[in-house]
Amino acid sequence: MAGTDPLRRGTALLRRGAELALRNVRTGRFQRSLALATGAGSVITAAEIYLEHDRAGFGNRVMWWPVWLGPVGAVAGVAGALNPRAARTLLPVASAAITANGLQGTWLHVRGIAEKPGGWEMARYNVEMGPPLFAPLLMSLVGGMGLVAAVLRRESRYA
Repeated sequence: MAGTDPLRRGTALLRRGAELALRNVRTGRFQRSLALATGAGSVITAAEIYLEHDRAGFGNRVMWWPVWLGPVGAVAGVAGALNPRAARTLLPVASAAITANGLQGTWLHVRGIAEKPGGWEMARYNVEMGPPLFAPLLMSLVGGMGLVAAVLRRESRYA
């Protein structure tokens, strides 16, 4: 193995990782992990949103919605990982709300950039200095993970 090409070893390692991930999806093991990742992502995202919206002084009441959805996503993610029924009921509802709120936030951030002096004509400056354009889409990504986890096959306890 000492004379093996590093690129070949890396490719083999990636292939084994992809095969393991695919096997975990087929057997249902991935569903729990993705539900937990949704819960963790919700907490981290809500904390970041809180800091950014606090910096903006929570100038609009709607700025609180993604902060409140963080704990909801965390509870739904953990519940979905522990309980198959919660993974089919609570997790998709919470994830859909998180995804929808992220899309709404994207629209509000686009509108916020347009309302800056110069609007989109000074896009280079206003995108940097205005509300973060792609941040709400990251929230939608967390919600999307929960939606995918809700439809994945769950590992059988007795298999």
